[in-house]
Amino acid sequence: MEPAPQQPVPILRPAALKSGFSDNEIRRLRRNGTLTSIRRGSYIAPAELDPLDDAERHKLLIKSTMPGLRVPAVVSHCSAAVLWGIPLWATPLELVHITRPRPAYGGRSGSLLCHSAALQSDEVVTVQGLRITSIARTVADLARVLPFEQAVVAADGALHSGLLSTHQLVEAASAFAGTPGSRSAFRVAQFANGLSESVGESRSRVLIHKAGLLEPTLQFNVFDSDGRALGRSDFAWHGGRLLGEFDGKIKYGRLLKEGETAGEVIYREKLREDALRDNGARVVRWVWADIETPWRFVERVKRALDAVEHAR
Repeated sequence: MEPAPQQPVPILRPAALKSGFSDNEIRRLRRNGTLTSIRRGSYIAPAELDPLDDAERHKLLIKSTMPGLRVPAVVSHCSAAVLWGIPLWATPLELVHITRPRPAYGGRSGSLLCHSAALQSDEVVTVQGLRITSIARTVADLARVLPFEQAVVAADGALHSGLLSTHQLVEAASAFAGTPGSRSAFRVAQFANGLSESVGESRSRVLIHKAGLLEPTLQFNVFDSDGRALGRSDFAWHGGRLLGEFDGKIKYGRLLKEGETAGEVIYREKLREDALRDNGARVVRWVWADIETPWRFVERVKRALDAVEHAR
């Protein structure tokens, strides 16, 4: 699977000069606001840049940086993740990450961060003219260098989107055995779960795990006593007697049916939750603000777990 072609395309200085522009003209276009810089020697119209999110801007930075490299390199780590559409959370995107084989030296130069590591032939693919690390190698690299929570977000997202399998991820992580970060990579590979459907669900899972709470079942289907489906819950404990719901705003967009408003989705979700409660389940719901204060979130889930366990 290849990332879809991305637009807009940056204007690179060599191409601009070749097409007849002079440096003075480029400077004038920058001064009057017609063009803005992505990095030195790369430009774009502000109207094209302003609507872009951090990931889209990073793609432009990659496209602006790679053609000017004197020594060939492979796009890797978080930069490769952006190109593959792998979700990232709390991961800086100011630098373009590349990998060169040893004896090349790693280090930062301007907006470029070079990693020095061996790459097998099947760990590199060419996409849209750029050589980038394969999906499995990209996620394994992230698992080696990112904090656990951030790495799980990326790994869960890649698994959920079907970009790779759990077996492929474990295999890629195992290939790092004995190298720095290998234990972290294997831990992430073992913990990652493609049933997590969003960044918020992945972060919630990590917080539950770190707190030592009972591991939940993900995407739990709930049925009434007659076998009729009542809905699906993000998290479940004790066979569905406790259900957990991460209530991210993006979720309502994903649930939106044709011709339906956001308010109608929220009402439909309320009816679904009422049906789950009427079926005898306790429901604990949380939002982004809750997981941004981890101890409060953990206490809420713990209290709910205790209540269900004491009600046995």
